[in-house]
Amino acid sequence: MLNIKKCAVIGCGAVGASTAFSLLQCGLFSEIVLIDVNTKKAEGEALDLNHGVPFVFPTKIYSGSYKDLSDCYLIIITAGGAQKPDQTRIDLVKQNTSIFKSIIPEITRYNNEGILLVVANPVDILTYVAYKLSGFPSGRVFGSGTVLDTARLKYVLGQHLKVDSRSVHAFIIGEHGDSELPVWSSANISGVDLEGFFQTVDNSYDKNILDKIYTDVRDSAYEIIEKKGATFYAIAMAVTRIAQALINNEHSVMPVSCLIENHYGINDVYLGIPAIVGQCGIEKVLDIPLNEKEKGKLISSSQKLKDIIAQLDI
Repeated sequence: MLNIKKCAVIGCGAVGASTAFSLLQCGLFSEIVLIDVNTKKAEGEALDLNHGVPFVFPTKIYSGSYKDLSDCYLIIITAGGAQKPDQTRIDLVKQNTSIFKSIIPEITRYNNEGILLVVANPVDILTYVAYKLSGFPSGRVFGSGTVLDTARLKYVLGQHLKVDSRSVHAFIIGEHGDSELPVWSSANISGVDLEGFFQTVDNSYDKNILDKIYTDVRDSAYEIIEKKGATFYAIAMAVTRIAQALINNEHSVMPVSCLIENHYGINDVYLGIPAIVGQCGIEKVLDIPLNEKEKGKLISSSQKLKDIIAQLDI
């Protein structure tokens, strides 16, 4: 029987460790197991986190093995290599697919009922790989998708309009990567359409401004990586937000990376698309309104991913 208060983080690099830290602070789980090929790293992270338990919630945090997954409700996979300066994207995909080929069978050896949440990049492709290798229903295998990208859009747009980012309602969808796209056609500020709000604030609604905002959002990870080497705090918070929706059975709408079948004419690929997230995983993938230009860009984004997947041995 699954323990809904038990979570595992596979991969104890910067993203995995930051995720464990964020989860600990929220008190969502009473038990968190850390798994890494470098057992000493996992042990060190667990020890460090345990020293903070007296400041938060009673939580059992420890370095474990795949056997510890047998009753685990949520399994978060952050393990994978980062793209090197001289490495092509397809080389990175093949490298991380190979890592997943060693991880996923170990997970399914001990657990066939839990939820797999993929965070490692390229997240859409690796989530598809996890889905194919695990044999789990698609609703229980999904990725962080464009949840973070959407948060970045809300932040940047909120800064520009001088409004609380939580009042910004807009999505980034598609690939978590260079072909992602903003859905400007339905973006609004607490119900006020974007163009109307722009005119209210500064009497201007310039497509060039929106293009600049989108470019800043799309390229923000590159800027962070250039300045500090990696991104990990915000994605850890995004993963925690997804975990909250799962464990609290919120039925929240989030642009997670989910299997797309018969949506916008797209099939058999994982993309960041708004979906209802509840305790059993993905409850429903939504068809949000898109104009023709946005739909075309989404189809193009999906095809780029499918072209890469076709080169993988899965």
